Amino acid sequence: MLSKKFFKTKEEAEITFEFAREDVTKVELIAEFNDWKPLAMKFNKKAKVFKAKVRLPKNDSFEFRYLLNDTEWENDYKADQYLPNGLGTENSVVQTF
Repeated sequence: MLSKKFFKTKEEAEITFEFAREDVTKVELIAEFNDWKPLAMKFNKKAKVFKAKVRLPKNDSFEFRYLLNDTEWENDYKADQYLPNGLGTENSVVQTF
């Protein structure tokens, strides 16, 4: 799930990426905004969800996916759109406009 916070005085948006599934013990955010390098998402015990906050430039869009337990790829079902990734599947897209 995605949530967005826009700043009036900055040309960036704070995006919170969230993923929850009971059988998952590790989630990494893999995205073009960090050169497709894994970003570990922290588990919030109270909310029972993995979270990562990232600040991104406004008026742009970025592809991403979640890597679960080092083996399974998953999209964000609340993404702004989906684009083919050349591997026979799709990437999630977050838009900052």
